[in-house]
Amino acid sequence: MDISIDESTCLNIKEALRLEWLDTNGRGGYSSSTILQCHTRKYHGLLVAELQKPAGKYVLLSKFEDSIIVKGQEFFLSLHRYPGLFYPYGHKYLTGFHLRQGHPHFTYRIGDISIHKSIMMVNGEDRVLIRYYCEKADLPVTVRLKPLLAFRDFHSLSRENLFLHVRTFPAKNGFKIQPYDDMPAFFIQADKVHEFFPSPLWYYNFEYIVEGERGYENREDLFQPGVMEISLKQKDSVYISASVKEAKGSFKNDWAREEKRRGSMAGEDDAIATSFKAGARLPFSNVLSSGRHFPVRTPSGRSDIIAGYHWFGCWGRDTLISLPGLTFCSGKPGAGAAVLKSIAGHERNGLIPNFYSEKDGKSAYNSVDASLWFIWAVQQMAKYTGDYGTIEKDLWPTVRNIIRHYREGTDYNIHADDNGLLHAGDEMTQLTWMDAMAGGRPVTPRWGYAVEINALWYNALCFATEFRARTGEKDMNFKDLAKKTAESFNTLFWDDSLGCLGDCYRDGRLDRSIRPNQIFAISLPHAVLDPSKWKTALDKVTKELHTPVGLRTLSPSDTHYLGRYGGGQANRDLAYHQGTVWPWLLGAYGEACLKSAKDRVKAKKDITSALERFLEEHLQIAGIGFISEVFNGDPPHEPNGCIAQAWNSAEIIRLWSVLNE
Repeated sequence: MDISIDESTCLNIKEALRLEWLDTNGRGGYSSSTILQCHTRKYHGLLVAELQKPAGKYVLLSKFEDSIIVKGQEFFLSLHRYPGLFYPYGHKYLTGFHLRQGHPHFTYRIGDISIHKSIMMVNGEDRVLIRYYCEKADLPVTVRLKPLLAFRDFHSLSRENLFLHVRTFPAKNGFKIQPYDDMPAFFIQADKVHEFFPSPLWYYNFEYIVEGERGYENREDLFQPGVMEISLKQKDSVYISASVKEAKGSFKNDWAREEKRRGSMAGEDDAIATSFKAGARLPFSNVLSSGRHFPVRTPSGRSDIIAGYHWFGCWGRDTLISLPGLTFCSGKPGAGAAVLKSIAGHERNGLIPNFYSEKDGKSAYNSVDASLWFIWAVQQMAKYTGDYGTIEKDLWPTVRNIIRHYREGTDYNIHADDNGLLHAGDEMTQLTWMDAMAGGRPVTPRWGYAVEINALWYNALCFATEFRARTGEKDMNFKDLAKKTAESFNTLFWDDSLGCLGDCYRDGRLDRSIRPNQIFAISLPHAVLDPSKWKTALDKVTKELHTPVGLRTLSPSDTHYLGRYGGGQANRDLAYHQGTVWPWLLGAYGEACLKSAKDRVKAKKDITSALERFLEEHLQIAGIGFISEVFNGDPPHEPNGCIAQAWNSAEIIRLWSVLNE
């Protein structure tokens, strides 16, 4: 993935602070900031690690305040935000930002001096490498680094305190510090001769402007343990390692090895992109590259998928929706199978966890659709890999348990009624993906019979019946139940006056809100909606909900529609599923359009062109190279939420695969 930002954008502080980069280590950890290296979020950090003890995600090294010294004069490369001002003004020397193979490069020009800075996470390690390269300098320059430590949970903020241990200790080519007794030691090392001057000091009131906009506390104190100085001459480089373990060996070789690994992956992505006939290579190669950042092996050894960066963890629903696109459609079938096996081991009473907690080992099972998405993901595995042996041995027992418990009844009032439809929840629960709460109550009450839940239920029954025939079992024939479900679904959910499906049915009444959930009644492999109604329903969805960046969660004609997602937590929760646009829905929408099209060749061309435009425009704004979580419902549909969402990349990859079938 190669994306460049020019000098004029870098000099525009307001614009540049909205452009963020992200690099990850395959363990849930990451390095991230803005292109100016001025943090705007409490989640930004040069090294954010997913630790096993203490369990959780922690901002360890927030950043370096870095500068170069020439003839006794100091020129900063850094930029910080303090209350009411920016300081120092390192951005004025920044002539370009480049994202190469997924990691950031910064180019600085100070008079005739040209300095390059690059940052790269080391895969599989809680370690970040920083490279400074002096491309041009008539005289030797000194690189001065002041590490600023946070050492706190990534949802929190640090303040000056008396508990932090300020003492540093020598380490090979650097120093070691252990700020807190219950936290790991931390090592900063250089591969060149340098001087380190212990000088414990607190920096006060760094201000994170995006946190303030989101209604959160946004000021933090950071601790400087000392100052490191390295002399460079023209064409000279220094590699800095920051890690929870003492690094040994050649940092230059470590850098080259990681670059080689990334180059190999980029080649694989390009090969997949060029193997498809529909679509330009570059935008889809880039989205394949972005998709590599979400699958992880957690510190406990579990294979999983991070739902999004920065603040999301591993969520059952998100993982299962993301899984086919990020693995089976991306040339990584083994990784997909490993995640499914891991998830199958957590099934309880037919339920798949909605959320996994590494901190206390407790998982939340408050989801009706995670289990149904599990069956869909197994179905996709069968489609893309044909590995029926693994499915039958390791996954089929979980599929059976889910259907049996859902049919007979399980937690959260989930059960199949006499009419075949799946009921879930009550007035105080939120068990579907539209799960926002405000004031302790659901923003979008969807208990009862939810439209996509029953589309998934019907699809699961049909898949189980098909797979049963392959295994030779005699007690898993749900053909009659599936037929009853389809009949009830088409009777209760279809509304002739709307020309589409309602969203939820309960207590004898249909919620007639026009929402995107109905598209799954067409898009799923076994579509529950009568085919004679597909075009009518899709026309309504297209007219009311479709935008160039995804589908709105509610029609603008609805009195409850909210077209802007922003402000404090309460405002964002109210808008989250009341008009806000979600890109992941493009996967199901595009698939539904293909299935219902009379001219499939034209439909493929139109959908592919729309995806290309979206990717070409969006991958260079917000989270550079990534697809943002949500967009405003109102034009011009500004990006919002987290900067990188797994199921957005995944569903575009999967749809792209479908377009090329």
